[in-house]
Amino acid sequence: MTLAPLLEATPAIRLHAFAAMAAFALGIVQLSAPKGTIPHRTIGWIWVLLMLGVSISAFFIHQIRLWGPWSPIHLLAIFTLIMVPIAVWHARQHHVTQHRIAMLSIFFGALVVAGAFTLVPGRIMHAVVFGP
Repeated sequence: MTLAPLLEATPAIRLHAFAAMAAFALGIVQLSAPKGTIPHRTIGWIWVLLMLGVSISAFFIHQIRLWGPWSPIHLLAIFTLIMVPIAVWHARQHHVTQHRIAMLSIFFGALVVAGAFTLVPGRIMHAVVFGP
């Protein structure tokens, strides 16, 4: 395992990857920690900012081009940009079940599933995890 391929990537890719890794780690903490506490809310706001960073930076990455400069990954970025404010709104309205569903959808769709696709041979994260 080496960070060299990631550190040599464009600034948008570096921001995207490091924000996604941090969001994944904080997401694991959020899933396992008590809910409704001040630490949960604080980490939650940090996670929201990280996810917005992940989503926005995705629009500056054009490694896979299926529709002009865009790919299906960009649809996940749009999904995240729509779902994050909805999830926050549910939390602020004390709609706990809807908040949980929205946050789990974002976590698994935008981080776990999308993250798994970054491990495909030829992608930067594949080289980071498995070597060139």
